[in-house]
This record gives sequence, structure tokens and C-alpha cells, in this order.
Amino acid sequence: MAPPLSYRPKPGEIPTTPGVYRFRDETSRVLYVGKAKNLRARLSNYFAPLHTLHERTRRMVTTASSVEWTVVGSDIEALQLEYTWIKEFDPPFNVKFRDDKTYPYMAITLADDAPRVLVTRNPRIKGARYFGPYPKIWAVHDTIDLMIKAFPIRTCSDSSYKRAMQSGKPCFPGQIGRCGGPCSGKVTMEEHRAMVNDFISFMAGHDRRFVTDATKKMKAAAAAQDYESAARYRDRLQALEAVLEKSAVVLKDSVDADLFGVEHDELSAAVQQFLVRGGRIRGVRSWTVDKELDLSTGELVDSILQRAYDGSATEVPREVIVPELPEDAEELETWLAGIRGKGRVKLKTAQRGEKAALMQTANVNAKNALQLYKMRRTADFVARSQALTDIQEAIGMNQAPLRIECYDVSHLSGTNIVASMVVFEDGLARKDHYRRFSIPSSTDDTDSIYQVLSRRLAYLSEPEEGAEAPDPTSDGVVAEDVKRKKFAYPPQLLIVDGGQPQVQAAQRALLESGRTDIQLVGMAKRLEEIWLPDSDYPVILPRNSEALFLLQRVRDEAHRFAITYQRTKRKRDIASVLTEIPGLGPARVKALLVHFGSVAAMREASPDAIAAVKGVGPTLAQTIAETLSSRAGANSR
Repeated sequence: MAPPLSYRPKPGEIPTTPGVYRFRDETSRVLYVGKAKNLRARLSNYFAPLHTLHERTRRMVTTASSVEWTVVGSDIEALQLEYTWIKEFDPPFNVKFRDDKTYPYMAITLADDAPRVLVTRNPRIKGARYFGPYPKIWAVHDTIDLMIKAFPIRTCSDSSYKRAMQSGKPCFPGQIGRCGGPCSGKVTMEEHRAMVNDFISFMAGHDRRFVTDATKKMKAAAAAQDYESAARYRDRLQALEAVLEKSAVVLKDSVDADLFGVEHDELSAAVQQFLVRGGRIRGVRSWTVDKELDLSTGELVDSILQRAYDGSATEVPREVIVPELPEDAEELETWLAGIRGKGRVKLKTAQRGEKAALMQTANVNAKNALQLYKMRRTADFVARSQALTDIQEAIGMNQAPLRIECYDVSHLSGTNIVASMVVFEDGLARKDHYRRFSIPSSTDDTDSIYQVLSRRLAYLSEPEEGAEAPDPTSDGVVAEDVKRKKFAYPPQLLIVDGGQPQVQAAQRALLESGRTDIQLVGMAKRLEEIWLPDSDYPVILPRNSEALFLLQRVRDEAHRFAITYQRTKRKRDIASVLTEIPGLGPARVKALLVHFGSVAAMREASPDAIAAVKGVGPTLAQTIAETLSSRAGANSR
């Protein structure tokens, strides 16, 4: 790998026009593809100081050895070229879509002489009209069964249809009343085509005129004492009503829209798509996304829409409702309108009313789907057992690590230094065993790791007050004193977040404590390497292995727990500084923090700027400015 960012181009070399850029590694593999309205402005973000970048962005730019770009004529061309290259190169740092092309659809083969209705997962049947997607295949079959009672169109296979038309003998589904095509001998080609059109019209908009028509005909037949016909119309009416009941009315009848609910964290995202046609939810589609880079919601929406409508069997509606508009919303609207082929497409967010309520439902479903996805492999006993066995073999342990402890250090520019300890037993998190540490002073992360592990390992032989008991109301962690004995359980595997320097610091603590029965490893975020003590080369686990999935989850949980504690301490410290100022109560402190974001920003503000906050007058603003200034002067001495 080339030295970090040695390939950075000079700012004057990068054009300021729209374009698409590609990061490549030393083997010329494309790592990431992105688009920009201004290439120079966008690429400068990647070449900011490494410590300011998100960890995954930092991993991408340090793994890369070159960057190249292609200038295009417009934002639309940039969007199209980005999408083409993502499909061509499948870059590892672009989002990965899962379960995106597997949903069943109802299709009517309009290109056939006698169109048939069928269930399919193929979105590219020539000339077909699609409805769905449906969440389960039985849902499609149930709908078709009901619709065939109301509109008896052809259901038999092409081979059965051809054989029946050549022999003049009805197809087998026609003989048992399951096919109403011309092959059944009951209707002509023209009558069948008319029924197909009615079938599509009802499915497309749930047109209630068919219900009204069936009701009138049933009553007329009953009045004429034609009870056999009345029974047929009754069955048709019941089938139509049953289909309508399966699709609840959620919006006005004129609304055709797709709503995308999105829930995401640092690693993954879940998408829930509601297809609303004629004011009804006609289909639900959900899938998960693996993220490598830290993407905002708008950037994620951009990628989701490109993939959602790529060769989709579902036509693009007039409205596409998303949780947050991406930067290139106008270009996406133009692109979607081109796919739709008729009229414009409006990309929007839902602020209030029925659409906002439905969007909230989609977001709740996406949140549940993400939780399910994150826990799916963890809940699988076989997968957990395999993960522990693979870890044992990969790092050469004598037994599987039934108890794993992981440590992470968090700080804010060297202040408020804290560390976390998370515990996994049999591959499952034991939150009642978690601990967190305050570190009064430290020179760097390695020294912090050494201090924490020295305190933790000392407790294994003689309990001491090394670990601060977390708030029992936070993170579901129980930390009453009567349960502190759990801190004395030794782990089989000890993980530190970091590479060789952190492992060496932890190894020093282990040697000084005399513990030789605990396996130590470090997990570096850069390439997810596993570092062993006194090893010149890391252990590289397969990217799709259960072992790596478990280790990542343990490491990320330690990071989350440390960050949560560090933020809690920081807020406590900020509040303590402000509440010392006479005249500042909790409500005004909250208003000031919301307005400025931090005490540091408030310290730089003038008294007039502070007085602009609601509830803070000129006199109090002057007092706040003087107090913060004097506190800063005292800290600098």
C-alpha cells in the first residue's frame, strides 16, 4: 500500500465541474465510485486531516493508492455514469444491497395473444404488466385466486394453452374451473382480452365501479329469479371485496406514490418501500444495505433510489417520498422521469398529514428490520458456535473463547478520557457485566489501555474500586454493588481496539499481572486485521465469516459503549461550567447549548451574540461572556 495520501492531487489539478471519481488500490481495483457537482470541492473532503475523517472514510483513503476522475457535461450525466460504474466495478466501499431482487410479483403477459396471469420473480418479461412486489409468495397466490373468481382470465402454462388450442380440448386448469382463457372453450379472444383489461384496471386502481356493477347485476338476477346467475355475481362481489380488504385505504384515491423508510447505523441500513397506488398500499418491499463508508441519510437515499428503480418491474409513480432529500434531488427527478416515460416525477419529504404518518410507519418497519438483521446471525446457535470455533482455530487457542472481553478508549481532543469494557459469553452480549472507566490523565491511547487493563487484571486477584458503576438506567446495564463480583470472572479472550501499539501496551499489563491464561488480540479498523502479541503479520479472517462478524460486533459494541459514556461525561462537564454562572438555570443552559452547540463556541461568541438567545438579556450575556473568558484564562495558566 502506498504511504497514506501520497497520491493526493494538487488542488489546481482537480476541475470544479461536475464529474465522477474513482479511488483505486495498488492493484488498480476500484474501491469507491462517487459523483460530484464540483469535483474539487468534493475530493477535498477526502484529503482532510486523517483524524477528522470518519473511520471508514479514513480506511478507504488509506487503502487507496490513486484517485481519478472523469468530467461530464451535467449533473444528470454524472448520476448516470456513477450508476454505470458501480454496476460494472462493484466497489467494496459503495453500499451493498441485499435481498433486492427476490420479491415475487403478479404479472400479466400482455404481449401474448391470450394474456395469462402468473407469479414470477423475473422483472423483465417482455410486454408484461406487473403488480407488487409482495412480501411473500403465498400473498400473490391468494390475490390471484380471488381475482380469478371475479375476472376468469387464463392461468395455464404456454404449453398447455398451445396444446389445448391445437386439439380443441380445454386445458386441464380450464376443465377444473381454474382457467378462463380461450383454451377453456368458454370465451372468445376478444372477450378474454376485455376481461384482462378489467383485471388490470381493477388491480391498478382498485376501481370500485366493478363492485357497484357486480352488486347491480346480482340484484337484477335475483329479482328475475335467475338465482344461478345471482350466485355467480355474489361470488364475484365477495372476491372483489376480499381483494379490497387486503389493501387498506391510507391516502386519497388519486395518490400514486412510493414511500421509502430508512433506518441506518454505522455499519448497515434497512429500507422499507411502500408502494401506494390509488391511495392504497399495493406492495411492500424491504431490503438491507451494508455500508462501508459513513453516509448521511441523503447520500444513502441517493443510492437506494438508483438501485430501487434499476430495471424494476414496478413503474415509477408521480411522487417518491423519502426521509431526506439528497443533494442532487433535481437530477434524480429528471432521471426518474426518464424511466417513467410520462410526465414528471416529484421527489419530496413528508412533513405533515397522512403521508407523514405513513412515512413514520415505514420508518418504524425499517427500524425493526435493521434490528432483526443485526440480531439474525447472533441468535443462531449454530452460527455462534461456528464463530467461536473459527476464532479458536484462527488465533491458535486451546479452547473456544466462551467469555470475551473487549476494551476501547474514547476522548475528546485528549480530554474526558474514558474506556469501556464489554463482555460476550457464548457469543451473546452480557450487559450486566459491562464496566466503564474514567482515566484522570494519560499520554495517549496506549497508555490509557495499559492503565485500564492494569486495573482490571488486578481485580482478578484482589477486588478494588477500579471500575465506575454505570447508571443502571442507561443501556440496560445493571451495576449494583452486589453484582460487582461479576467483574472478577476472567476472560478466555481479551480484545483491544487497535493494532500493534495497543496490543503491546495490553501485553505489558498482562505480563506485569502474571496472567498467562488469557489470550490477547487487537482488532484494527483499517482492514479488520487481527493482531497477536509479538507477531509481525496480522491474521486476516474471510470477510463473510461468522468469526469476523462476531468480532466486529464485539468491537463495535465496545466503541458504542465508550462513546456513550464519554458524551455523558462531556455533557455533565459542560452543564457544570454553565450552572456555576449566576442567573443560569437548566432551561437557559439548554437553550444556550442548543444555540451554540458547545461551551467552546459560546466562549468565542460576543455578548451581543449570546444575548440573541431567547431568555438571555444583555446583562446576563455580559456575565456569561466574562465568566467563560476568565475560566479559559485560568485553564491556560
